[in-house]
Amino acid sequence: MAPLPLRAGLLVLSLVHYVGSQMTEPRSGSGDQPLLRGGDRHDFAVMIPIGDSECFWQFAHQNGYFYFSYEVQRTLGMSHNRHVTATAHTPQGFLIGTSMDVRGQINFATQETGFYQLCVGNDQNHFGSAQVYLNFGIFYEGPEMDHKQNQRKQLNDTLDAIEQSTRKVQNNVFHTWRFYNFARMRKMADSFLLQSNYTYVNRWSTVQSLVIILSGLLQLYFLKRLFNVSSTTDAKPRC
Repeated sequence: MAPLPLRAGLLVLSLVHYVGSQMTEPRSGSGDQPLLRGGDRHDFAVMIPIGDSECFWQFAHQNGYFYFSYEVQRTLGMSHNRHVTATAHTPQGFLIGTSMDVRGQINFATQETGFYQLCVGNDQNHFGSAQVYLNFGIFYEGPEMDHKQNQRKQLNDTLDAIEQSTRKVQNNVFHTWRFYNFARMRKMADSFLLQSNYTYVNRWSTVQSLVIILSGLLQLYFLKRLFNVSSTTDAKPRC
């Protein structure tokens, strides 16, 4: 068995080698926010605490089309304010668009290559958390905007027609997928709203039923007291 100082030295060297071998990618700013680069399409829900914000970075090439849509599905807490603040920034940090509503979209053409920053803040709601559904990504149209190919060979008219038709079908399928996600986003928000209204109606119905029963018992009690007759003969009933 190796002595204790030797084992400690080997542990330190292994830690240094592990830290030095980790690969990092540039970010548009500092912080511990998540970095998204694995795909060009993302849709998920995120819970934003009171007065907090969540930011994400999406990598995009030049001459692309960036889409960003969101919708508040539900709120947790005392407040029912479902408005949030959504912003989009360029890789240089310049503001592209702002949306302050329950749902909204920020769409723009990418003029430079880099990480675009998307932020959603729950700063308008001071008494509850908000669950927000996000759908954002980047797509490219036309052969001049295809960032994955450097050169393209000249094809005959038949293959060109087939390629154009295939590209058109792919674009239509992609936009259909976008509208499907938007419809699913609205469906989840409506589902949470119906569930909240159902709970609200049940609670108030129960409270009102208890109030009606209690008021009826109190009325019966006071009516019975009006007809109480004293045991003495000279006393007269009050009613």
